[in-house]
Amino acid sequence: MNILTSRELNHDVSSAKKAAQNGPVIITDRGKPSHVLMTYDDFNRLSGKRRSLIETLSMPGLSEIDFSPERVEILSRPVDLS
Repeated sequence: MNILTSRELNHDVSSAKKAAQNGPVIITDRGKPSHVLMTYDDFNRLSGKRRSLIETLSMPGLSEIDFSPERVEILSRPVDLS
């Protein structure tokens, strides 16, 4: 995680925005964390905004994920209605 001072942020906003592409950037004020800079996509993901199934499946990079779940066999069992 990147850490920038408020002064560094004010002097080079462009670098801070580029750093936020790799994860949240903590902004300090007088040596203490005061703000977090992140991409809007990260914000939406963390804020709980729900996506539709179509939006989720169309996310970039998903085709590179190897997903091969095991087949599950569901067995029925007899029911006693007496």
